[in-house]
Amino acid sequence: MLVSPTMLRIEGIRQLRNPYTLAFTLAMPVAMYLLFGAGMGYGSLSAGHGNVSFYVMTSMAAYGTAVAMSSLTSLAATEAKQGWGRQLAMTPLTTAGYALTKLLTSVVFAALALVAVFSAGMMTGAQVEDAWRWVATAAIILGIGLMYGLFGLGVGLFFSSDSAAALASISMTFFAFFGNVFMPLDGVMLDIARFTPLYGFVALSRWPLTDGVLTTGQTDELWMLFLNVVVWLGLFALLVTMGMKRSRSRQ
Repeated sequence: MLVSPTMLRIEGIRQLRNPYTLAFTLAMPVAMYLLFGAGMGYGSLSAGHGNVSFYVMTSMAAYGTAVAMSSLTSLAATEAKQGWGRQLAMTPLTTAGYALTKLLTSVVFAALALVAVFSAGMMTGAQVEDAWRWVATAAIILGIGLMYGLFGLGVGLFFSSDSAAALASISMTFFAFFGNVFMPLDGVMLDIARFTPLYGFVALSRWPLTDGVLTTGQTDELWMLFLNVVVWLGLFALLVTMGMKRSRSRQ
């Protein structure tokens, strides 16, 4: 069995009942958008092909997606280390099916985080010139955001089960502060931000709105953003490999 609908349903319900999941993957991105986007007087000001509220909404949706993917996949890795695989061996569900079920759950919650933030944006004046820019922004966020599932998996395999999920989500928040996600950076801080894990992802998510133009007037080159994503994707894959080796050494 590749995917168990029953396990998929139970896993989804279990995460919905988890206050940690609801707070950090769904409520926090919406609250931050309402605070820094809709709740500010500058939200209606022009930004690229839309307004500042849309700019902040995109940033918070991308952040929420990264947190959802990283935290939920880290939980999957820790469950596997705790011997859950031996229980699965007694069922028709394969190891690949278990991993796919966890991945699908993570994608669903990432999509829920995006829908929640976008819905809040639509109801509070986030605007962009063309409807396709909404669709393009959402597609970029969900498509590239999958890479943070690797980060969460690597953290879950590499560190202890008690701290993995918290470390994954806290790391995303740290990367967001220093990655030009929560607030516009300039000067040396902006130069540093371009090398952080969330910078390329969030800048590409904003591309349909800004065409790469920053609030400072500078312009990001498209190839540099893709390079950032590719390099960090490779580093996340390396973290997973190292985590697998460390996990096996403990057994």
